[in-house]
Amino acid sequence: MKTVALITFGCSKNLVDSEVMLGYLARAGYRFVSSPEDADLIILNTCGFIRPAKDEAENALVEAVDLKTRFPEKRIIAAGCYVERYKGALKARFPEVDDWLGVADFDKIVQAAEGIPFFRAPSPFLLDHTSPRAVSTPPGWAYLKISEGCSHQCSFCAIPLIKGSYRSRCITSIAQEANNLALRGVKEIDLISQDTTYFGRDLGLKDGLALLLRELVGIGRLEWIRILYGYPEEISDALLEVMQDPKICRYLDIPFQHSDPMIIQKMGRAMDGERALRLLNNIRRRMPDVAVRTSLIVGFPGEGRREFNSLKRFVREARFDHLGVFAYSREDQTGAFRWGDPISEKEKGERKKEIMELQVEISYEKNRQYLGRTIEVLVEGWEDSFPRRLVGRGRFQAPEVDGVVFIDSRRALTRVANSVQRVEILARDVYDLHGKFSP
Repeated sequence: MKTVALITFGCSKNLVDSEVMLGYLARAGYRFVSSPEDADLIILNTCGFIRPAKDEAENALVEAVDLKTRFPEKRIIAAGCYVERYKGALKARFPEVDDWLGVADFDKIVQAAEGIPFFRAPSPFLLDHTSPRAVSTPPGWAYLKISEGCSHQCSFCAIPLIKGSYRSRCITSIAQEANNLALRGVKEIDLISQDTTYFGRDLGLKDGLALLLRELVGIGRLEWIRILYGYPEEISDALLEVMQDPKICRYLDIPFQHSDPMIIQKMGRAMDGERALRLLNNIRRRMPDVAVRTSLIVGFPGEGRREFNSLKRFVREARFDHLGVFAYSREDQTGAFRWGDPISEKEKGERKKEIMELQVEISYEKNRQYLGRTIEVLVEGWEDSFPRRLVGRGRFQAPEVDGVVFIDSRRALTRVANSVQRVEILARDVYDLHGKFSP
């Protein structure tokens, strides 16, 4: 039996693509191993979104090629967004790689693995409920990708260049996949897309995401449904209404990117800080217990001290529950490329640090509200470094990006792992909470 090691770079959407490739390989009889040294086939699913991601992919290619130099019988396949965007240059630099799969050909992974020629599709691969998938997240939760591509034209973003325009899956297919996951014991599904709130527009649907959610809440075994990656202008009243359903986590991930009107305009976006605060007030009025995550970009061309101070004021006033900051990465063929990259990496790093220092204070204060309360927690398993301490997440914590809940317990793991339990919160850190099982 041939062995395969697959390494995923970048976002959760890439992770799902990797899970689909592993599904096809498992169906063909391949066995998964964690170490490239132990694998007959090495697959690198790359990210090409920003420069640090490209550097990470290139370093991994260098390591894989070095391994192949020592063990020539190994086969290397590079796949994903970076390959889609720069395949010609990468093939010239790394001739030792056996095959290159862009974003259209994840379902052809077995042919690529076996060296069998295949027709390369003209548009990005869009999975459906029949696509095999080896889910790699903990058994209690899984990502559910509802679309491919993006129809927005943000000037800093290369995703439309890589993945093309937005293409929604059909609601029936998504619901069937969700049901299949639930039958396997998944308690939480996390809806992902380049823009979940755009869902269905390309199919002529009005309030498509709300329609999808109404379908998903009817799946009996699912307990939590979480929405990730929403676009600010598309947070509709219909969406906020359906989010009142107890199965849907009161959680919104809304990347605002910036607040200064001039920077927002140059980014090709529409919602400046003033409008964003009004939106947040409306969301919190409708759902007082909502948790809001955002992502911001610092160091965009034209961001002087005045514009940066505007962003800091916005963060103070918005009081996000969770926040991530990216340093601007100049990407060729994007609208912002023509403005250069005038702000040094050192200055970008200092601005990122300033924003995160503000968020530390806000996050620590936000966590105060949970002290003494008993909350629902999806328990994922034991924490590796602490015996008798379990780790899980509340409804207000998305996997992999937010804090967690640590639970001191002597209960047998089999009784609580991958289940929703009631936990009394006893202490807080900046991002994490600590508690014990409630009687």
